[in-house]
Amino acid sequence: MFIKFFLLFALVPMLELYILIKVGSIIGAGPTIVLVILTAIVGAYLAKQQGMHTMYRIRQSLSQNMLPAEELVDAFLILIAGLVLLTPGFITDLLGLLILFPPTRKSFKIWLYKKNSQWIDKGDVHVYYRKW
Repeated sequence: MFIKFFLLFALVPMLELYILIKVGSIIGAGPTIVLVILTAIVGAYLAKQQGMHTMYRIRQSLSQNMLPAEELVDAFLILIAGLVLLTPGFITDLLGLLILFPPTRKSFKIWLYKKNSQWIDKGDVHVYYRKW
């Protein structure tokens, strides 16, 4: 687990910094900064739009007395995408946009479902059901 966190919090920022420096050397520092800020603004706007649409679907499911499980997973992934998009860098922006795009978000949901099943099978996660 330590290795995964090390990769996430040490190597990814170093790789982002390397790419930012390379892009900055090609197009200049000013345009690179503008590009990073622009992707953050566009990403935040897209995350807001997707989030509002997902909240609408959650309300629809609840009004029909249905559990909005799929929509809640979408909402979680949209939140993650929004956070990743606000992180400066091109790799994180690409990841955030992939999560926001509904066809590719489906792949992330499938991966998340599989990981969740693995965690439950290993006993790392305990699921409690409550009868109302």
